[in-house]
Amino acid sequence: SEHIEQREFVSWFRKNYSALLMAIPNGGKRGAATAAKLQLEGVVAGVPDMFIPEYGLWIEMKRTDGGIVGREQKQVMEELERCGYTCRVAHGDAEAREIVREVIG
Repeated sequence: SEHIEQREFVSWFRKNYSALLMAIPNGGKRGAATAAKLQLEGVVAGVPDMFIPEYGLWIEMKRTDGGIVGREQKQVMEELERCGYTCRVAHGDAEAREIVREVIG
């Protein structure tokens, strides 16, 4: 599942890098009242799953087999790139690690 892939990636990243890695918990099922409250607090649909501020890197995690980038996700990632950030989609833990090695070194 995407959860397991992301959990494994976060564990690997924290063992190998000292940079701050933040997860953005946008997913999950919520009731209408909770969704409305979160929107008023600034939650935006489509924000990538993880952010590494030191490197300006956003990563959207998808499970290895399947997993598609939705319309809102594409729009948010395009806007973040216009602002100078790097946005990548990782299909699984191994691909996320490769993205980090490529972008961070």
